[in-house]
Amino acid sequence: MTFKALRVDKSGQATDVRFVEMSDDELMDGDVTLRVTHSTVNYKDALVMAGRPGIVQRFPMIAGIDLAGIVETSRNSNFQPGDEALLNGYGLSQTHFGGYAEKARVPGEWLIKLPPGMTRAETMAIGTAGYTAMLCVLALERQGVKPEQGPALVTGAAGGVGSVAVALLAAAGWRVEASTGRANEAGYLRDLGAAEIIDRGELSAPGKPLGKERWAAAIDSVGSHTLANAIAGLKRGGAAAACGLAQGMDLSMTVAPFILRGVQLIGIDSVWCPMERRLEAWRRLARDLDRKKLAGMTKTVPFERVMETGANLLAGKVRGRVVVEIG
Repeated sequence: MTFKALRVDKSGQATDVRFVEMSDDELMDGDVTLRVTHSTVNYKDALVMAGRPGIVQRFPMIAGIDLAGIVETSRNSNFQPGDEALLNGYGLSQTHFGGYAEKARVPGEWLIKLPPGMTRAETMAIGTAGYTAMLCVLALERQGVKPEQGPALVTGAAGGVGSVAVALLAAAGWRVEASTGRANEAGYLRDLGAAEIIDRGELSAPGKPLGKERWAAAIDSVGSHTLANAIAGLKRGGAAAACGLAQGMDLSMTVAPFILRGVQLIGIDSVWCPMERRLEAWRRLARDLDRKKLAGMTKTVPFERVMETGANLLAGKVRGRVVVEIG
């Protein structure tokens, strides 16, 4: 028996990404084997498919940082054949074969059973991007910031993390100000719950060490000057959750917002997040995320179009979330 996979390989300095046929004995170690039915396209996936260096840490590799599927065989007491499960991160597509394949073998301790009432397609509509957005919301809650303290800023708002973050914050009672470089997506963002649309140009250039107090909270998936300006614009006691680097990995700013306003910068790691926090995030997503809004931000593509979709994402032509139908 063979299965289809999107494999990433390296020849000299060149990266080769192509569809191949593989066999079960080529799968990596793990005590649970799944038939993968759905995956998704995240920013990291798009970088891998474009051959960008620094993400894949061993070759050959199967791409895809997310998967959802049905258990075929299991030596893990928590999973039985026929169980539906999902997986985000844990080195998928970096050190362990990922979700862009019709089969996957993984350690059972990485898997999460589908939240009650959710389909495999819905969990991948959320995917790492949406799960990361919820981790950001939970981090802000732990910091104690509340909607009555002022608005919340979401940067990269038309992207995957941003779209889910806008919907979650609006549902929690926040006045959401959504920053985007795509003015034509204003209606889309307002439908998700944004009260105001900010042109990303206001935040993407080097700014002042300390700006006007505008936001009580911020969720940033952009990094660089955008994150620095978001922090500089936080109100006293505010907090920002940082989870991305679409603009860049650099962060050039002063300590002024931290020592003069007591603001907090919280880093979000979705890949190696402890299982207890993952489960909390998925419980909250199942409870708090409006399924109609999720459907409105999601498009579905067949497996054969995953590379095309990744290229479009890097070109800024994809909004919201993309579900990939694997098999």
